[in-house]
Amino acid sequence: MLNDFPAHKLQFYLTSPYPCSYLPDRVARSQVATPSQLITTPLYSRLIHLGFRRSGTYVYRPLCDRCRACVPVRVRVMEFTPNRAQRRAWIRHGGLSVRMTPLSYEDEHFALYRRYQARRHPGGGMDHDNSHQYRQFLLESGVSTTLVEFREQGVLRMVSIVDEVADGLSAVYTFYDPDVPRASFGTYNILWQIETCRQRGLPYLYLGYWIAHSDKMAYKIRFRPLEGLVDSTWRLLET
Repeated sequence: MLNDFPAHKLQFYLTSPYPCSYLPDRVARSQVATPSQLITTPLYSRLIHLGFRRSGTYVYRPLCDRCRACVPVRVRVMEFTPNRAQRRAWIRHGGLSVRMTPLSYEDEHFALYRRYQARRHPGGGMDHDNSHQYRQFLLESGVSTTLVEFREQGVLRMVSIVDEVADGLSAVYTFYDPDVPRASFGTYNILWQIETCRQRGLPYLYLGYWIAHSDKMAYKIRFRPLEGLVDSTWRLLET
């Protein structure tokens, strides 16, 4: 529990209410861990078990007054079996070349990010991000983080930011070429992360929050078996 963290080292505060990004006409609040400079990989590994996530150096978890729709989820890697659509995505994009690097800014990455936001999330707020906002969101981290490039015959198709925690990987954010017909880059990326966990002997892939009634988040339930943190306990989701 949170009282396991010494008060003089890490403290928690609750934000003011703000409009929910996922469910219309709802108000959200977040619990934030601070100071962020103390949150290293071992400490973040404990926090992610309690349902926290990272955005830049901002480590938080939803703690809304009258809503518990956001469920932290993780895939049981060693038991995962892809469904038919996932197998098709794995075969379709299996020729992508992969390069894993430390976090760094590249104009090519930022251009793809802007195009992805404009096509897939217009009006979402991030479709007008400048390079400074992009860096803050994806390229600042106090934990062990890797940037992964996916290319097709030299053409950049996808970039993924992945955290490494004690018992798995955590999918931070992925953006990809939105203009390739019938592509399944997002599905392939999760499958690639699951396989990377398997190769490293890591039992979990953390996928952030599943929200059953949000189109942006509902896809995560398709990666089974999926555990959710419900009433402070990780348990298998049957939905």
